[in-house]
Amino acid sequence: GVKMVNMADVKTEITEGCHAPVLLPNGDGWHSAEILSIKEVNGKPLYYIHYEDYNKRLDEWVPDERMDLSKLEQPKKDVKTPIKKGEGTPVIPRAVNGGTSSRSSSPERDIYENGTMQSLGLSNSGAMKVNIGGGIGSFGGRKRKQEEDGDSQDVPSTPRQTGSMVAHHDDIITRMKNVNLIEFGQWQIKPWYFSPYPQELTCLPILYICEYCLKYLKSAKCLERHLAKCLYKHPPGNEIYRKDKISVFEIDGRKNKQYAQHLCLLAKLFLDHKTLYFDTDPFLFYCMCEQDTRGYHLVGFFSKEKESAEDFNVACILTLPPYQRKGYGKLLIEFSYELSKVEGKTGSPEKPLSDLGLLSYRSYWSQTILEILLNLKPNEAGERPCITINEISELTSIKKDDVISTLQHLNLINYYKGQYIITLSEEQIHTQERAMAKRPIRIDPKCLHWQSKDWSKRGKW
Repeated sequence: GVKMVNMADVKTEITEGCHAPVLLPNGDGWHSAEILSIKEVNGKPLYYIHYEDYNKRLDEWVPDERMDLSKLEQPKKDVKTPIKKGEGTPVIPRAVNGGTSSRSSSPERDIYENGTMQSLGLSNSGAMKVNIGGGIGSFGGRKRKQEEDGDSQDVPSTPRQTGSMVAHHDDIITRMKNVNLIEFGQWQIKPWYFSPYPQELTCLPILYICEYCLKYLKSAKCLERHLAKCLYKHPPGNEIYRKDKISVFEIDGRKNKQYAQHLCLLAKLFLDHKTLYFDTDPFLFYCMCEQDTRGYHLVGFFSKEKESAEDFNVACILTLPPYQRKGYGKLLIEFSYELSKVEGKTGSPEKPLSDLGLLSYRSYWSQTILEILLNLKPNEAGERPCITINEISELTSIKKDDVISTLQHLNLINYYKGQYIITLSEEQIHTQERAMAKRPIRIDPKCLHWQSKDWSKRGKW
């Protein structure tokens, strides 16, 4: 009763858009995947596949040996995106950590989905008692199941069309990785996503990038010749921060256009939710480097609009893969808020955030707000300390909506005897202490030498 499959017949039926189970590269069994493209190498077909419900950075070329072609499904008919009456643009559903939300609404969920203070029933200036290390009344052990992707990101109904990188709609070209490997300083890094480098370079086995000026070259010999005459040993612009081996440079996207454009190209290899626009004039770029005897090595950066109508203090943010999971992401985020403090403003990153970006920000917000709460002292009468949402926001420069969504995500706000209170359990205090111990590097505000500029008074920047 075994069904024999003629492979020759199957191969002729395999087209872009087909689905089939594919053996995962780490040997973790089979996973359904969509075929995005097909090519022949030495007479053998290779299929570029996307694992369903997995991030696109895991997409890869696979031979048919890794596919179960007996379970091949033909492409589904296109489902048209609904279009609002009188509009030419498709409706983008609100994204929750990269997906769309199908969960039913609940009062707690509305609190941060609405993104307004009133929906919480809190006033900005209404003080909340902070209860540290113990429960009150019936709230002591009460926990609400917290959904992992519970933070909403308000995605605008149409992507904005300005900036160094903006949200974009998929098309088949940009859905596929086009660079196989880059050599960047001492590192060889496998890119995660498409970046519009010149086509004659993307077909090479390795794309060489100067780690100082970010120029791209076609061979190791070209890179060697370039390095002998490259004038850069650090990013252009002003060094506005230095402590120990960490430095941050501020680069003006108008004055250092080529460097800024090369930085965007490099970043696009590791950022998927944005697309490139080569007008870098309205942006400042903050490049964080590690210094050694050979020079300053780029570990990550963030860009920021010179003038943001919506008080965004970060447009794009990236830690390069070799430096990830070492605390640099949080350091970049912390630095962006230190700039906001100097400006005397609250700020928030531009939405949508990538999956990894959302995790980093949520973790930073949680640790920063908990640090403030744990440092509060009781008043003279020995009563529990009080704090307002406004005060947390002013102390941290974190926008009020982000403060609320964080308190909500941590499930800290409770209603007790007619007022809102924040309750911290012993367990949360220990978790916080462990998390802070893992952050050996912090931004030292005394080492930041920077004044904010009023770009609105500067004509065209």
